[in-house]
Amino acid sequence: MNDSDTDDSANSDTDAETDAPAEITIYADYVCPFCYLGRQSLSQYQAERDEPLRIDWRPFDLRSSKRRPDGTIDYEADDGKGDEYYEQAKENVRRLRDQYGAEEMELDIATDVDSLPAQLVSVAVRETYDYETWLAFDEAVFAALWHEGRDIGEEEVLLDLADEVGVETQFVRDALADEERRSRIHERFRDAQQAGITGVPAFVYDDHAARGAVPPEQLRRLVEGA
Repeated sequence: MNDSDTDDSANSDTDAETDAPAEITIYADYVCPFCYLGRQSLSQYQAERDEPLRIDWRPFDLRSSKRRPDGTIDYEADDGKGDEYYEQAKENVRRLRDQYGAEEMELDIATDVDSLPAQLVSVAVRETYDYETWLAFDEAVFAALWHEGRDIGEEEVLLDLADEVGVETQFVRDALADEERRSRIHERFRDAQQAGITGVPAFVYDDHAARGAVPPEQLRRLVEGA
């Protein structure tokens, strides 16, 4: 290989890195209404940009304090969130829903839905399929829960959503039955905690973070520094 070949290869690698779409990391849980609202805000910011901004999605377990050793949820466990907390949360959801133009969103907070199955499948789709297929599945999960009130912890619901976006139903069954994959997602939950993520949504870009369902202009400042 001569010098010019080496230079061409280096330039090609540099060009490939330059052409790669920018990514914003998001820690989120499907059952978190503010994660849904945060995505509405992000969509508004993405629509304003000249260049694409992809999502580097990281799962977070909002129900971790209620999980039994076998992974199921004890819905009767006291997490310190009483009626007053949920009433205030609903009021905040209502305010942000109007602010972000998310009129289709249901106001009932999904306290009795386990998002772990949906997160398992979402991670599997992200690792196996292309980005656009994962994004379509991810958005379908949010819409199923927050527009239609469907239980995204149910296998049949996830099979329907997967089929709608071109993911093989057997792939979903395999992902849900894969104990190694289940163990890995719990590791990802721990990774989020070790990264200092204590609540969601959390948006991270270039080692800077914005927490909560922040408005599009705050996401712009996070990404563009302006």
